Amino acid sequence: MPQPKLATFPAIRGALRFYQIASVITGCMLLLLCAEMILKYAFGLELFLGGSGGLLWFAHVDAFGESTGDGTNLSLGILIAHGWFYVVYLFACFRVWSLMRWGFLRFVTLALGGIVPLLSFFMEARVAREVRAYLADREATELHSRAEHSSLTQQIPTENQR
Repeated sequence: MPQPKLATFPAIRGALRFYQIASVITGCMLLLLCAEMILKYAFGLELFLGGSGGLLWFAHVDAFGESTGDGTNLSLGILIAHGWFYVVYLFACFRVWSLMRWGFLRFVTLALGGIVPLLSFFMEARVAREVRAYLADREATELHSRAEHSSLTQQIPTENQR
């Protein structure tokens, strides 16, 4: 499998930070989405802001799945926000995946973090740990090989030293 170039390491660090932020936001939005789905389909309730019920209130959902509340439907807002944050999360996953030159299955695993509840939190910690360890190891190896190379070139006599 091809390895990332040393010149891309700053970009990898930036992509990793963006991935970590997107992962936490997407994970929180997914948990809100799960809570909203449980409220709607198990209890027949949707969350509203403003309207006839007060500042924050729950309205019942009728038998056809239509909301009976007035005001701003926060349940719908959670659905839309999660969808857009998931797109941002996929972009963050793609960025880390492409810069690290991982296989396609790894991208699929990263993408599942925004679909499976709580997985994004575990994936974020694991990916951050793996990427940081990889970067540190590659930089140490490169530094060691450069030091060996410079010490070898210093030992080779030049024309003036002979």
